[in-house]
Amino acid sequence: MKHFISKSLTLFIFFLSFLISCESNKSIDYHNTKKIPVADSYFGTEVIDNYRWLEDDMSNETENWVTKQNETTFAYLNEISLREQLKNRLTDLWDYEKISSPFKEGKYTYFYKNTGLQNQSVLYRSKLKGEEEVFLDPNLFSKDGTTSLAGVSFSKDGSLVAYSISEGGSDWRKIIVKNVESNQIIEDTLVDVKFSGVSWKANNGFYYSSYDKPDGSELSEKTDQHKLYYHELGTYQSEDKLIYGGNENEKNRYVRGYVTSDNRFLVIDAAKKTTGNKLLIKDLTTNSKLKTIVGNYDSNTYLMDNIGSKLFLVTDYYAPNKKIVTVDIKNPSQENWKDFIPESKFVLSASKCGDYLFASYMIDAISKVYQYDYSGKLVREIKLPGIGRASGFNGKKDQNSLYFNFSNYYTPNTSYKLDLSSGKYDEYWKPLIDFDSSNYESKQIFYNSKDGTKVPMIITYKKGTELNSKNPTILYGYGGFNISRTPGFSVANAVWMEQGGVYAVPNIRGGGEYGRKWHNAGVQLKKQNVFDDFIAAAEYLIDNNYTSSEYLAIRGGSNGGLLVGATMTQRPDLIKVALPAVGVLDMLRYHKFTAGAGWAYDYGTSEDSKEMFDYLKAYSPVHNISNNISYPATLITTGDHDDRVVPAHSFKFAAELQEKDSGLNPILIRVETNAGHGAGTPVTKTIDQYADIFGFTLHNMGFRVLPEKTTDKIKG
Repeated sequence: MKHFISKSLTLFIFFLSFLISCESNKSIDYHNTKKIPVADSYFGTEVIDNYRWLEDDMSNETENWVTKQNETTFAYLNEISLREQLKNRLTDLWDYEKISSPFKEGKYTYFYKNTGLQNQSVLYRSKLKGEEEVFLDPNLFSKDGTTSLAGVSFSKDGSLVAYSISEGGSDWRKIIVKNVESNQIIEDTLVDVKFSGVSWKANNGFYYSSYDKPDGSELSEKTDQHKLYYHELGTYQSEDKLIYGGNENEKNRYVRGYVTSDNRFLVIDAAKKTTGNKLLIKDLTTNSKLKTIVGNYDSNTYLMDNIGSKLFLVTDYYAPNKKIVTVDIKNPSQENWKDFIPESKFVLSASKCGDYLFASYMIDAISKVYQYDYSGKLVREIKLPGIGRASGFNGKKDQNSLYFNFSNYYTPNTSYKLDLSSGKYDEYWKPLIDFDSSNYESKQIFYNSKDGTKVPMIITYKKGTELNSKNPTILYGYGGFNISRTPGFSVANAVWMEQGGVYAVPNIRGGGEYGRKWHNAGVQLKKQNVFDDFIAAAEYLIDNNYTSSEYLAIRGGSNGGLLVGATMTQRPDLIKVALPAVGVLDMLRYHKFTAGAGWAYDYGTSEDSKEMFDYLKAYSPVHNISNNISYPATLITTGDHDDRVVPAHSFKFAAELQEKDSGLNPILIRVETNAGHGAGTPVTKTIDQYADIFGFTLHNMGFRVLPEKTTDKIKG
């Protein structure tokens, strides 16, 4: 009887808090975003865009709209009592030393370290048996920590370094060159560099890529003519030599140039879209003309290594799961390729170090790694520390050991040092973190999607979790661009699971977990497969009592933001909370901004054909918000400096939802200022973001207090 009264009281308190929450949501002032209708015609169909004006990121009106929306959002978030508790726990757990694997350049050994809560990790160096010293500290680049170190590249002898910086999270970079001995900048900063690495030609200069700077907003104007340049040290950037690109008859949106480790060859890959590339090569020792290895965009191929004139290529040409082939530079075209490591039924990624190649395979999103010599002989399987994701396994020709990393959803990233000759490895660095991995577990299951396709999903939670349909659950997904979601540790997700939360990640179509076929099963006129896979994952979690619709949140960023937007508009009944981050949400106009046209392999465009237009319009989140529907509690997140997926996507989605939603759930947008697509975000901002996201999620599931951090608190 006492137990029945206790349960009844708990239910009463829950529903009372739910009603109070609804009442407070009813009074949210969304400021009634004004409409300025713009009509577009697609194959005889007129589409009205009421919020086109929000695409102008340079206007005061858009800035004022963002300010008002943030005021509304933070007024709501400030009333969530458990938000501060979450922030405190995130701060505590984040505060542990993080150290990268070391790498040698010239006379020095370099490594990254973060003492715990530093906004940006610091690059240190040491001489052999010497003391550590700070080499580059990005925390000194700007007062608020929003200028980050985006990459470093050392000259062949290690005497010079070219490092790139990102300001406010933008994809536009600056390149600065230093002498490593004097630690002094030696020439003018290169500006307006985008989607580029830096590859040195000996010690004389380097190759980099960029677009012509747009006339209008550099954050949103279309950039679709990528060019490769060579910068010779001691000269002005205006004198840099155009190496490839700039041909108006054949625009390449992505061009990359890199020099082989022996400094003999310049390799260029050029792509119109995010899948498929041409591959060209030039012998720098003879200054010969560019020679074509792959002359079309039908496959993905890159040069992994060379021994003299013998090239080792990784390709998916007639090998959807990839293979390694060899060919001589004299006749490098595809008909002369010879299999070196043939395609298997698992997806291959390849790397090199010393006298060995490493073939890493993804088996149902889990890593297996094999070591080969340069004759193609299998040396051994590297037995990994557990079931999860292994990365690294690369280095220089003169190394006799390497470092690799291992983690999974509940095991923090640990690094190991591997002896190349024996295959034995020892733990190099393990984090001292206030999180007991032994209290958590992951379970991989396979579920059927709408069309019967089997899809894997890894579900992670605290041991002893009762499958009572009441566990707060985040279903996270991506499903695009051949990108694979493999197990990896996150401090934020650890905090979520500490609160009794379940974290589930399905490996849906559109990703690369099962190779190019799996990717192609989720592109263009098959994109609905991706959403169906995600919806089926949610239904599995509900049907198997991990959670219920009242306790289920869906989350994803970028292409994953599209996934969330499409799912919540197609099945608003299925979930309680939607968390689309930096999402591609206007599918009729995404290709009009920055490098968006390069995503057409995955999406198609509204201008391709009537069939493609109709298909895109049928799922485009911005265009599928209906009146008289109660949508889930929604927190849209984006950055005002996001020049990858412009924030106008999120702005228009928020305005449409706020106008048409008929329910009582909050529809909010949180716009991070001086922030981009996510890379280089300061730790302080990241912690604030997660506190807001988790606080919003739990609050709208009816939770008002966080459970204590104990293994048995989850029960009952």
